[in-house]
Amino acid sequence: MSDRLCYLNGDYKPLSQASVNVLDRGFLFGDGIYEVVPVYARKLFRFDEHMARLDRSLAKIRIANPLAREAWIERCRKLAAALAQTEGAEDQVVYIQVTRGVAPRDHVMPDGIVPTVFMMSNPMRPPTAEQRHHGAACTTARDFRWERGDIKSISLLGNVLARQMSADHGALETIMFRDGWLTEAAASNVWIVKDGALLGPPRSEHVLEGIRVELLRELCEDVGVAYNLKPISEAEVRSADEVILSSATKEVLPVTKLDGEPVGHGAMRGKPGPVCARLYEAYQRAKVTMSI
Repeated sequence: MSDRLCYLNGDYKPLSQASVNVLDRGFLFGDGIYEVVPVYARKLFRFDEHMARLDRSLAKIRIANPLAREAWIERCRKLAAALAQTEGAEDQVVYIQVTRGVAPRDHVMPDGIVPTVFMMSNPMRPPTAEQRHHGAACTTARDFRWERGDIKSISLLGNVLARQMSADHGALETIMFRDGWLTEAAASNVWIVKDGALLGPPRSEHVLEGIRVELLRELCEDVGVAYNLKPISEAEVRSADEVILSSATKEVLPVTKLDGEPVGHGAMRGKPGPVCARLYEAYQRAKVTMSI
């Protein structure tokens, strides 16, 4: 891994040779944002949607986008091509991080400093065939993270602590609730299925607008599944017909056990449901048509 090519502030170099100044505000304050772009068969998936979210996150913390769209594309493609050549990885995730830059330590945002831009690409680690076949186990927790979940911040300690809670119980994810209402998981968006309809939490400052939020709306339209964003109570999650995770690496993944209890009802209790199966197949088709 240390020999993988990365990009840092205008230069391409092995990861082992990349370093940042200890006064970088990303290191001192977590003052920065990140983005993750999936790559399928060396092509960038939903690239413009990821760049739009990067723009939104940068604007919310008052950092000017340091690169134009074509420059981001060129760098993403170069890193993806290098990894495909050296490791044979056709499917990847390109990680992008932008911090405010280097300045003397002070909480106030300094003017006139140059943002730090770091990028790398890693092989995609999708869910295993067993997880797709049997579904994932999740735990639940109170959403104790900060109030601005809509910013894709590099300050991820809350998410790290939440994800460790599920890892400690041998589960894949921690699904979180704020004041009794569903927000998201540690590293995924969360959906439920009720009476054949896909339901997700509404857009708010507590929820990161995952790229798959709009994508799943499109896929639901394609396959004839009703779709709605609305407040979802914890009780609704626990009584749902299906629970589904979505993210850049999980795509869409069924949750079949929640806090040790099977998800669903009747013959489908504790088994992946039909809506998730239809959306997964539609997702595979979208990977071909929505990549550049």
